[in-house]
Amino acid sequence: MSSVSNNDYLKIGDVARLVGISPTVIRMWESLGLSRPRRTASKYRLYSHEDVRLLKRASFLRKVRGMNAPAIVQTLKRDGLTQPSRHGSAGALGARLRQLRLTKGASLASVAKAAGISVGFLSSIERSQMSASVATLRKLARYYKTNILDFHDTAEPNQNLVKPKARKVLEAGPGVRMELLAWGNTVMEPHLFRVAPNAGSGESYTHVGEEFLYILKGELQIFLRDEEYRLKTGDSFYFESAVPHKWTNPGRSETLILWVNTPPTF
Repeated sequence: MSSVSNNDYLKIGDVARLVGISPTVIRMWESLGLSRPRRTASKYRLYSHEDVRLLKRASFLRKVRGMNAPAIVQTLKRDGLTQPSRHGSAGALGARLRQLRLTKGASLASVAKAAGISVGFLSSIERSQMSASVATLRKLARYYKTNILDFHDTAEPNQNLVKPKARKVLEAGPGVRMELLAWGNTVMEPHLFRVAPNAGSGESYTHVGEEFLYILKGELQIFLRDEEYRLKTGDSFYFESAVPHKWTNPGRSETLILWVNTPPTF
């Protein structure tokens, strides 16, 4: 069986010159599934001619059509030219956070300080090696003057009907999975939260708006300031988001929650 020589591949610097974009953008696009570089034993990226062709198309959509990264991905998916990222939602989130920071011209240190986390942890989030809690994601969204909805891949137009397989998914820290149930020009932000035992939001956080919860299955312990509430299957709960709040699953099985925010400030 014949083998392919490394001479048939290009290094990231060569690809950057051919495509006309920076190596940083190429690495970010890789996490979104826009290339599938090989790795040498020393972890250097090697790009095929097919990778270069796809990146040139992406660069055209960016420069000529004015598309952002999520829109480029959706366009190429629609045309059958690429596949979902191997890193899934975590890869897309890390790339999005890195893109926001670079666009703002901020250092890892300044963003980490604003979010109250370490530089190493922020770097790991951007490289999709670790996931951030809901509280941390809120702080990052506030710093970038955006919302957590923008961290979802919502480039596709919103639909009246959203099938379970079509939901936008965001991993918000270990054991917390947020499934977006509607998107677009909405006045509500509906999620299905899946919270593993002992998982939760992390530290307390606040934001503008109101929240409604309905416990579909399991238990939820929620604190509003220092007041504790224990919710069980069938319970509903409403509160103003400006009140400092944090939550966790104290049970032994997964908790499912219909969680609605208004306005969409996530």
